[in-house]
Amino acid sequence: MKKDIQLDSGKKIFPIILMVVGALLAVSLLVIRLNIVAVVLVAFNCIMAAVITLSLIFKRKVYTPMILGYALSGLGVVLYYIIFGADAGFGAFTSGLAGFSSAAHPLFTGEGNFFTRLLGNLLIASPWILSLLGLYFSAKHTFKKSGIKATVCAVMCVCLLGTSVLYVLTMNLRSKPNTERLWEGHDKYLNGVDKKDGADSPNVLVVMMDDLGWGDVSLNGAIYDTPNIDSIGENGLNFTNFYSAYSVCSPARFAALTGRYPYRGYADNVIYPTVATLSPFAQTRIFNSIEMGNNADGMLGDEITIAETFKAAGYSTGCFGKWHLGDYGEYLPTNQGFDYFYGSHHVNDMKPFYHVTEENGEWQIVHGTDELKDQSNATEWIHNEITDWITDKAQNDEPFFAYYASPWPHGPVYAGDDFDGTSGMGTYVDCVTEFDHYLGILFDEMEKLGVLDDTIIIFTSDNGPALEGSVGDLRGGKYLAYEGGQKVPFMIRWDNDNGALGEKQTERESSAVLVDLYPTLVDLCGITGNGGQKSYLPTDRVIDGISMAQLIKDDKVIHTEEHPILHMKREKIKAIQYAVPTAEVKSLYPDYDYSVLDDEYISFKYFEKIQNDNSAFFDKNRKNWLHILNDDYAENYNRTPVYPEISDRYKAKLHEVIDDFKHNRRGVIS
Repeated sequence: MKKDIQLDSGKKIFPIILMVVGALLAVSLLVIRLNIVAVVLVAFNCIMAAVITLSLIFKRKVYTPMILGYALSGLGVVLYYIIFGADAGFGAFTSGLAGFSSAAHPLFTGEGNFFTRLLGNLLIASPWILSLLGLYFSAKHTFKKSGIKATVCAVMCVCLLGTSVLYVLTMNLRSKPNTERLWEGHDKYLNGVDKKDGADSPNVLVVMMDDLGWGDVSLNGAIYDTPNIDSIGENGLNFTNFYSAYSVCSPARFAALTGRYPYRGYADNVIYPTVATLSPFAQTRIFNSIEMGNNADGMLGDEITIAETFKAAGYSTGCFGKWHLGDYGEYLPTNQGFDYFYGSHHVNDMKPFYHVTEENGEWQIVHGTDELKDQSNATEWIHNEITDWITDKAQNDEPFFAYYASPWPHGPVYAGDDFDGTSGMGTYVDCVTEFDHYLGILFDEMEKLGVLDDTIIIFTSDNGPALEGSVGDLRGGKYLAYEGGQKVPFMIRWDNDNGALGEKQTERESSAVLVDLYPTLVDLCGITGNGGQKSYLPTDRVIDGISMAQLIKDDKVIHTEEHPILHMKREKIKAIQYAVPTAEVKSLYPDYDYSVLDDEYISFKYFEKIQNDNSAFFDKNRKNWLHILNDDYAENYNRTPVYPEISDRYKAKLHEVIDDFKHNRRGVIS
């Protein structure tokens, strides 16, 4: 006859060890404050639930230390998200695929407060709390029949196992960033921006494509026509050596909006949706905080964006298209300086994907919850929104800053019914030519409204192409630090520039990078601070970019050893690039007579180690490679054997920057 179920409170070694482990994990979570530790704790609880069940089956005992160990580790998770949670605390209780109404959004994804986090986290944890208490008291209680006690305890064990797994799927996983915050400097800077006179405020339209290659516009040699994109360079300037600050989407956008390399804000890779969703199993809710580090879920709110600067200066600010820098709380576009947002918080190959309108940190889905299956209307929808918004600002004489972040031609590519199949070159080109068509309509509308001439129009892309698209004669593509991954189109037009663009309808050959965009527009638009301080930029943090004003005007070299261009990938600097006066090179190598030495500057690019882009030799790496981009923009030849001293100089500079990033990641200026 089987013995009765017992509650064992004795000092058995193994149960006590598990209790101590649970307590230590809980303390470590509250001290270390990293989401990954919370994941370890809930995994530990699932294992504990299984061990408790096995003990009931084989030992006919429920060990009090095991119950306590489970309770302590679970309590650690709950306390952590009550104290350090970044939203209202309701985890994945709601379905992101069904979406949120504007009214419900603050409750489920807003920051909330201590009491909402207390309520939300206790509500989510209540099933396993009740199951654990039920198991303890049923094991402690004396039943008249032992079979009833065994049955009740078994049911409680099954409930504990099930609710432990359920908690993993529904738990809160949004945590406050655990890093040095720069809010004081953020607020001080924005409060110091001078309001501009509307009559002296050129409008700004920044057009950023997604995965459009350097060779995907006809002005750079595309084999199809993009006349309206080309019109920007043809009426202004076309840059032949412009670089994104990263070869994937989210980090490049961070760089464009902040003037800082994404490493400074833990934005070194693609940002995934964190929208609360049970299907499919909330699989991306934890990615960002682990991949990006320190619980960051997007572009940190204490970063100072170009939109915030222009808004503080009196501009109306709007963002249209793809955001991809976070989907809740401080990460939302209208909490990052934009008055209005229309588009998607996420990228168009991730789930969930839908378009929203957003104001004041609250958003509402406008076309249904699942647009992954058909995105053919996206170009027209975004065009209509930005056109209506610019029309409103123009008619009310409000200076505007518009960030037009097209989702195209990032895959999967779609084209509208009137364009699909019309190019004879496939959907990719159909998609790009549709965008170009609507861009022309936007320019026509701006001309009718009388704002085209006094609008600074910039066109660029976040990185090179992925599966389809052209890099011209360059090496590599998206996600690689070679030229094809980071060299992108860049054009600027400003009809009423008062000479700021120099000789128009020409090219600029000197190199620039996307982090330069912010300081450049502050400079060109005459943003001042503290009663007239020119080119007013934040002083509490490193701004990695520098103004392109002189480069724009007369092709002056701006990226020298003091301000190198960095080519990064997954938190590592893969290459460093800057121009050296040719006279310095000749002084080191007076006997060389290469034609490249006839240029005033030589642009070197140095890789300490880079993966081979030839898939047939995927196991090979290029080490200690030095390229001269003046005559070898395809990066075909290693010049280190010819210029060893130059190679050593670049390697030393590379490590100097690496060390600086390591010791001052956020770039704080004290």
